Amino acid sequence: MAKIVILGAGIAGHTAAAYLHHKLNKSHQITVVSPSAYYQWIPSNIWVGVGKMQMEQVRFNLNPLYDRWHIDFRQAKATAIYPEGYLQQADPSILIEYTSGDKQGQTDIISYDYLINATGPKLNFEATEGLGPKQYTYSVCSVDHATSTWEALQNVMARMEKGEKMKLVIGTGHPAATCQGAAFEYALNVAYEINKRGLSRFAEITWLTNEYELGDFGMGGAFIRRNGYITSAKVFSESILAEYGIRWITRAGVKKIEPNVIHYETLDGSFHTLDFDFAMLIPSFSGAGINAYNPVGELITDKLFAPSGFMKVDADYSGKPFEDWSVNDWPSTYQNPVYHNIFAAGIAFAPPHQISKPFKSTNGTIITPAPPRTGMPSGVIGKIVAQNLVDIIQTGEESFKHKASMGKMGAACIISAGFHLLKGNAATLTVYPIVPDWEKYPQWGRNINYTVGKAGLAGHWIKLFMHYMFLYKAKGKPFWWMLPE
Repeated sequence: MAKIVILGAGIAGHTAAAYLHHKLNKSHQITVVSPSAYYQWIPSNIWVGVGKMQMEQVRFNLNPLYDRWHIDFRQAKATAIYPEGYLQQADPSILIEYTSGDKQGQTDIISYDYLINATGPKLNFEATEGLGPKQYTYSVCSVDHATSTWEALQNVMARMEKGEKMKLVIGTGHPAATCQGAAFEYALNVAYEINKRGLSRFAEITWLTNEYELGDFGMGGAFIRRNGYITSAKVFSESILAEYGIRWITRAGVKKIEPNVIHYETLDGSFHTLDFDFAMLIPSFSGAGINAYNPVGELITDKLFAPSGFMKVDADYSGKPFEDWSVNDWPSTYQNPVYHNIFAAGIAFAPPHQISKPFKSTNGTIITPAPPRTGMPSGVIGKIVAQNLVDIIQTGEESFKHKASMGKMGAACIISAGFHLLKGNAATLTVYPIVPDWEKYPQWGRNINYTVGKAGLAGHWIKLFMHYMFLYKAKGKPFWWMLPE
């Protein structure tokens, strides 16, 4: 019998748990550890943040599903990993702390044969003074945050209805923040809702981003095929923001938030302020903050984790200059190089380097998006880690028939505004591969036949369809495994 422990029940962790359940017989033990009892389809938090969906439409309780699948679910957070055994016990183990119920605050030890770290990111609001729901800005990074953000947005629109002019700022709240796509989508949805109510003349919406230019999205931008010709994601993004009446500020690293004032630095080394009445800014991400120890309690965190807190995997962490990087530096199996029974899936793995070219201000501040790993990449990685583990458990050999390098993986981003079936719009961007391969595709960095941008109602329909399809899949409905990641 193999004991598999999965940390996290988001897109990567839940996907891994589902495939392990589907492929392994009941003699094997699968344990999922997550601080929340809920799975949530995070891409639809945007709609929660503009009042088009309720909290229960984007999440569901995991307990009934995991009971049906005979998965041991612990509502807890991992605080330490003992990859060589816990004190006097020989088995590799995880120290967890319960976050709910009668055991809240209590700790427990779970031994494992194989560990999948799919904890996702820590929302590092603390890295920017004054940032976050507990301070002066809002967020759509969780469904709880999105619910509060919608309440605040309603208050702002109510003031507009009384004739007050409001300043709204949406974007990134740290010089190295990622997830620009989610913030961009939220900006369009906010503009759509304001316009629908006939309040545009009372709204000044600003897109504030650490991107060097629009359309970077942490992927170094893209050249895309659109309507039969080649253009850049920069032009594509600028045209969409202009259509919605949104102005933009790029190359900006937010340093501090005060009530109604954003302080930011730009790459030229100058410092600026931006007034606001409502701000939704994405924080920087870091690892979950789990430490690792040897059997006698000595700290060995650096064997498992990069300084960012994300887990080291089969990637090149040599720190060579950005100009020398290659798609071959990126991981494909997500196995830790020191402990081969440990894997990291989704956002939890440490990228080997930036995808977007790193820029420093004249003051030395790095103002560059971190590499994105959300959505489709997280699901694909969770699946291939599970598939490889199934092979290892069943054959006893590390064959790694399943690989998923972001240098050989495509992704689709659908940025939808509106919600009605006959009204709304979406900007659909597909890229292949996610990490540009300038050796294989020297002209554009990507396969231009599969790197495409379109705008229109059709993409909006696809976004709605994907919401229901992926929740159907996540809930383990009949033939769920036949649906793509």
